[in-house]
Amino acid sequence: MKILHTSDWHLGKRLNERERMAEQIEVMDEIVRIAGEERVDAVVVAGDLFDTYNPPVEAIELLYRTLYRLADRGRRLVVAIAGNHDSPDRIDSPDVLAKECGIFFVGNPMTELRTSVIEGEVSLIEADRGYAAFRLPGYDYSLRIIHTPYTNEQRLKKFLGTEDRPARLREELAEHWQETAKRYCDDSGVNLLIAHLFVMREGGEVPEEPEDERPIQVGGADAVYSSMIPAAVQYAGLGHLHRYRMIDTVPCPVVYSGSPLSYSFSEAEQQKYVVLVEVEPGKAPSVERRVLKSGCPLVRKRFYGAGEAIRWLNENPDVWVELTVVTDTYLTAAETRAIYAAHDRIVWLIPEVKNESLTAARAVSIHELRSDVNALFAEYFKSRKGQEPNKELMTLFQEVLAKNKER
Repeated sequence: MKILHTSDWHLGKRLNERERMAEQIEVMDEIVRIAGEERVDAVVVAGDLFDTYNPPVEAIELLYRTLYRLADRGRRLVVAIAGNHDSPDRIDSPDVLAKECGIFFVGNPMTELRTSVIEGEVSLIEADRGYAAFRLPGYDYSLRIIHTPYTNEQRLKKFLGTEDRPARLREELAEHWQETAKRYCDDSGVNLLIAHLFVMREGGEVPEEPEDERPIQVGGADAVYSSMIPAAVQYAGLGHLHRYRMIDTVPCPVVYSGSPLSYSFSEAEQQKYVVLVEVEPGKAPSVERRVLKSGCPLVRKRFYGAGEAIRWLNENPDVWVELTVVTDTYLTAAETRAIYAAHDRIVWLIPEVKNESLTAARAVSIHELRSDVNALFAEYFKSRKGQEPNKELMTLFQEVLAKNKER
């Protein structure tokens, strides 16, 4: 049985307000193509399908269209769970129609999927809270999945009915996983765990989280340990970290597939993957990464002087750039305009002045500017656009300030 593991699509996400929908469409097409080329039997998407609780219409359409293509009209199983960026109710809402195509959504913790008539060849044959077993075409054994969408202590209280006592995330999850595996996961079928959690090896190195993912755990309180995974589980497919990482190999491969695109400059020049897992009952799986080639790379570059920066920008048009330009004095308005004219994908332009006396004077100037919001706005506009704001724009800015004061 071959399974494709992916996660953290973050459909609808922008890069500092720069649109990336075309890149997301491209990488979704690539994932669909890989699923076909590799003849996978199932696809699991381990959370953060969208980037926000209220994604744009284009992102919603792209998700449903991609999952429908992956499901191949019910001939291939697709299971997609919610992450911390997703609204669990939004993820659950299309489940009734989606199941007709072999697509199963899990938004809330401890969800029990309901059986239904499916037009394709995939069937849900058994379900319990946080667990589902499927029959796939061509196999005389089942695929069992312990599914855990993004879960914190508050959600556990709600779904476990423990409002009258503290919910201890690690203890509750470990108990639930162990009991579920003991009841359902023997060697007669393939056993997976799919989760969107912050997982680490107990006592080991704490994995670095993406810039946008800090809220999932505070001081390690919500970290889950790989040692909690039941011995019967053959592969644990995780979502949340954006870089591919194998957290542990005991009791099974515990793997973050990573995001399909780099979504912040902390991920600059990372290679992105989907994970292919081949597994049969009672045996250790084969785990392989497949490189994703779609999308524009994110690059951090540092140059001395505008001329050197402009030459590189002209030679590398198909990247998103965080650009630091080191100079002895400040970048002039003409240099700033020339830099932006040389490249369409400059996300950040960071001037770095080497002259310490000028830097000190600049600090005083900024301090003075803070006392005059109009001057501060003019300075910001000049730094971004390379020119002073005109009279009409300043008048509009003052009108906005006046309305805010009235409130």
